[in-house]
Amino acid sequence: MEIILKKNTPSLGKMGNVVRVADGHARNYLIPQGIGIEATAKNLKLLEKELKIWEKKAEKQKEEAQKLAQEIEKLSLNFAKKTGEDDRIFGSVTSIDIEARLKENNIQIDRKKIHLEEPIKALGIFTVPVKLHTEVTANLRVLVVKE
Repeated sequence: MEIILKKNTPSLGKMGNVVRVADGHARNYLIPQGIGIEATAKNLKLLEKELKIWEKKAEKQKEEAQKLAQEIEKLSLNFAKKTGEDDRIFGSVTSIDIEARLKENNIQIDRKKIHLEEPIKALGIFTVPVKLHTEVTANLRVLVVKE
């Protein structure tokens, strides 16, 4: 079955693409979840009109993400942690901690967008990527020092 994607889906494609999927997957998951619609002649004509609207929205979202990325890259978050022997910190700095510190700086970011491979468990300066948009990633400086 061919469907038109209404949302970006990593495993299938981008919004507006016509993709071929199994009938059951389309009827039981993609269409009820609002991820796609059946690719009929009528829906294809509607797609052409909606693509122009989607492109404008996507461009606006990308511009907003770029502005936010500039704000984030200007920041440097400092975390003072207690340390033990060999300057290893007790606990760690996680994406939850970074999200909370960003909120203190009036930047609302979901912690799932903060791509921290593993919690920070050492002193030093770290660069943490924050994926704001499919094409926009900001690099946040995180400084972990002794308390």
